[in-house]
Amino acid sequence: MDGATSRVGVHSALWAQQWGTDLARHIEKASSLGFNGVELSLLGIESSNPMYLATTARNVGVDLKCTTGLSIGNDVSSADASIRRAGVDYLRRCADVVATLGADLLTGVIYAPWGTFGSPESRRERLSWAAESLAGVAPDFADRGITLGIEAINRFETDLINTAVQATELADLIDEPNVGVHLDTFHMNIEERDIDAAVKTAALRLVHVHVSGSDRGRPVIDRFPWSVFFDALRKADYREWIGVEMFVQAEIPVSSDLRIWRTIEASPDEAAAQARQFILQRISDATQ
Repeated sequence: MDGATSRVGVHSALWAQQWGTDLARHIEKASSLGFNGVELSLLGIESSNPMYLATTARNVGVDLKCTTGLSIGNDVSSADASIRRAGVDYLRRCADVVATLGADLLTGVIYAPWGTFGSPESRRERLSWAAESLAGVAPDFADRGITLGIEAINRFETDLINTAVQATELADLIDEPNVGVHLDTFHMNIEERDIDAAVKTAALRLVHVHVSGSDRGRPVIDRFPWSVFFDALRKADYREWIGVEMFVQAEIPVSSDLRIWRTIEASPDEAAAQARQFILQRISDATQ
């Protein structure tokens, strides 16, 4: 890890009241706070004019990355071939939108519907279907210069990919050069016993990192072993973005699915600025 990893981005969900709204304003806000990039959820984004968002990002000098998830009706891990085809079709449409945005990464829960669960005995089969589906669609993204990231999330949000080992396993099953692993400190704090080992496991395929505090607010000096984490990124020679993904607003549509029942940060702007400074300081400390 060196100066290349001082590229710090922020997910627009920090400010969002609803998915897909006010995105241009969020891009401008992130730039004004010193971020190098902005992550956009593809949920509802087509109504936001992706070409205009790409122009906005260029005008304020930030890069864009994208996240998405699947629904029950477009589940690439389903035993139903028609539902898997719908999932592949959805992801191919995503490839067009990501390309229009000028982004080079689509990551998230792209292997199964977020918040749904299957039987334990079906897990291997579902992973196989997901791998087959994603291997089929990966070249569509590669043709546009886009990388796919398999995000490991906690057990309360999926039963398929909870750890770095499992995310790496799925990426290996897909076996496409533009498919990698995405780690998120919020989920790692729940699922990983050894943070250093988790990063080491994913190192060769690590394409994206999310950072937040254990309460999904700004990263702070809490029980998460931040020094271990950033030192592990250094040892892995991680050179991609570090993205701040915080959900801090209660009683809005975005927060209900994420179980944000209380206001986590009084000011999203201040939380973003503090998170950025925290990350830059940790990067500096890790490279001393």
